[in-house]
Amino acid sequence: MTWLQRYNWRWFIASSVWLYPVAGLLVALLVAPVIRWLDGVIFWSWFNFSPDGARAVLGAFAGSMLTFLVFVLSAMIIVVQLASAQLTPRIISLVFSKREVKTVLGVFTFSYIYTLAALGRVEQTVPQLPVALAVVLNLLSVIIFVRFVYQISIGLRPIALLEEVGTQGREIIESVYPRRFDPTRESHAPSDPRRPSPVRDIRHTGTSGTVLAFSPEEIVAIAQRADAVIELVPQVGDFIAKGDPFFRVLSEQRPVNDEALRQCVAIGPERTMEQDPRFAFRIMVDIANKALSPAINDPTTAVLVLDQLHRLLLYVGQRDLEAGEARDGEGAIRLIYDTPNWPDYVLLAITEIRHYGAGSMQVARRLRAMLEQLMRVLPEQRREPLRRELELLQKSVERGFNDQIDREMAEVSDNQGVGGSARPE
Repeated sequence: MTWLQRYNWRWFIASSVWLYPVAGLLVALLVAPVIRWLDGVIFWSWFNFSPDGARAVLGAFAGSMLTFLVFVLSAMIIVVQLASAQLTPRIISLVFSKREVKTVLGVFTFSYIYTLAALGRVEQTVPQLPVALAVVLNLLSVIIFVRFVYQISIGLRPIALLEEVGTQGREIIESVYPRRFDPTRESHAPSDPRRPSPVRDIRHTGTSGTVLAFSPEEIVAIAQRADAVIELVPQVGDFIAKGDPFFRVLSEQRPVNDEALRQCVAIGPERTMEQDPRFAFRIMVDIANKALSPAINDPTTAVLVLDQLHRLLLYVGQRDLEAGEARDGEGAIRLIYDTPNWPDYVLLAITEIRHYGAGSMQVARRLRAMLEQLMRVLPEQRREPLRRELELLQKSVERGFNDQIDREMAEVSDNQGVGGSARPE
């Protein structure tokens, strides 16, 4: 099995909403005969249902559980659509990939199928243990349903989604950039064997899409077998069309297996955060942009976004971003790939919000507080892009506020946007 096939299986299991309900259905069909056999062994009789009573109770539970399933799916679709319209469509996959959602659907499906299995065995005599277990499962499902409704209601608030995206973004940053930035260490930019003309290009032959992830270890192994140096042309998150350059072979002593290289990169319809820290920034910036649009006009949500961007920028600024090459066990460079640098992250996190929030005093004050605090905390090597953004912010304030008093208030550094105390330098 190739790396791409393994990746597709992992992604299918992690993202499929219907996999848990199908598993619940199969487990219920397997558990039902086991419980009936156990009932014949231990002769359970605590509840002592009569045939008519058991049919009435189980029939009511079966109908209500089917209603729960339909309601949960319908409510999820409606609520997520409303939240995505207000925030960003990029959150839809995040919500439906939540393990809590899939687990609830699996539990409800298990309870429903098991209840039907127990109901079908009620004849002149009542299997007491299966009926009792069905009652317990349905009562637990009611509790789970109430808790699920509460979790969904608070989980789709802007701050909850932003915190989740921020947490995932930090984990991805740590996996992509494992080393901390050491300002005293001599910079060692990746070697650049791209200067000579490549031996040949390997083009994309599959379906057009976005680069989701790739396996450096697999590519290095292929390059080592051919004694080659290979460049991955698109970055993770880039769109690649059929026929576009996929890899460049910079040197090769033996022929490189082109198809094996293509099997080391995952292509999909939309970006994910698995190996793409910028996508976490992109989701947050989109939420802020929409909040600052005239149709919504919610600068407080934009300030909440800046809180999370502040945390992520602080974390990225403390990581060693000089990735871009992979070596074999003997230390020879085998793979070269582009990665975003510090100015890229600063540009992505700040520029659009500064532009769309040009007339918002909250955004101007919170942005200034973020930039000034990052400049104080991060090493000198990280400060130039921040200094440039601070200068552009000052120009935006001068253009956006004609009144001198408003302009002076917009130039104040405020961690709450409006309402916080200005802190002296």
